[in-house]
Amino acid sequence: MSDLLTITGARRAFVTPEGRAVPALDGIDLAVHDGEFVTLLGPSGCGKTTLLRAIAGLEAIDAGTIMLEGRDLTRLPAHRRPVNTVFQSYALFPHMTVARNVGYAMEVRGLPRAEREAQVADALAKVGLEGMATRKPSQLSGGQQQRVALARAIVAKPRLLLLDEPLSALDRNLRQAMQIELKDLQHRLGITFVFVTHDQDEALTMSDRIVVMRSGRVVQAGTPREIFRRPATRFVAEFIGETNLLSGTVEGGAAGPILRTSGGLSLRIPPGTPPGARATAVLRPTDFTLGAEGIAGTVTRAVYRGADLHLSVAPEGGGPTLGAIARDNALAPQRGARVTLGYDPAAIHIMEGEG
Repeated sequence: MSDLLTITGARRAFVTPEGRAVPALDGIDLAVHDGEFVTLLGPSGCGKTTLLRAIAGLEAIDAGTIMLEGRDLTRLPAHRRPVNTVFQSYALFPHMTVARNVGYAMEVRGLPRAEREAQVADALAKVGLEGMATRKPSQLSGGQQQRVALARAIVAKPRLLLLDEPLSALDRNLRQAMQIELKDLQHRLGITFVFVTHDQDEALTMSDRIVVMRSGRVVQAGTPREIFRRPATRFVAEFIGETNLLSGTVEGGAAGPILRTSGGLSLRIPPGTPPGARATAVLRPTDFTLGAEGIAGTVTRAVYRGADLHLSVAPEGGGPTLGAIARDNALAPQRGARVTLGYDPAAIHIMEGEG
């Protein structure tokens, strides 16, 4: 798969009112493949939106290069880049119809009316808004307004589409539905998407590849499964979904290596880490099997979340409280119940050191 976008050594610093330079981008290297859906994920202030704006040409970088299909965009103004952006606020013109909102840029360029109308109709069909060309934005739902913004972005057939948290204003159910629709649309169009979000579930649902950022740097890049199952650092493990992080010393055992925590919990782990090494085990709450042979403990908290019951379990032998997820049924344990948590050592990911 060929690279469409290549960013090398991108740096950008902002100066505070006190005169202190704060790096927003601290040497970013990133390649985005043609036709890929890449999500920039991280907490507020990690640099993800600054990076997106730099790609769009809305933010200048202090050092480094931004290349698109071998063409240097680094100093090219935004209006000359084959890139479009969908912002968190859809920025629709309230006095214009849907059709005029979508075709406004072509109207400004003086494209013939018949050609403009044909392209607008095609773009609206692609986002499922046929028959709504004459409506005003105020006559649309939030999801429909979001689709108008998408149609406006894709009508010019950009090589790269940038999306800055475009789903954040939608309610939970609509947001989940639009995640699937947006991914399907990207697949149908074949346009490369770079998407910004701080929502881990959104990133896992939509992405071909996730780029986790922190303090202006790329911490880890990989498929959703790689990021979730094999986090490179404690930060990634804690940021991507719920997890149990258990640090201790590796010991040899007749049945295989054991990680013994400072609190006295013993955990069977996959082979490969030498005895005596300090290590951190990553074990997701969904990896536990309630009632199977394993770690015995007492439920200290049970939080009902519909189909699932999220449990906090204090191990009998001591050690950190464990998070586990059980299915909601008549036998679902409540606070104070004694339980056992079974697990497969092969499901555990080991980070050597303290993670």
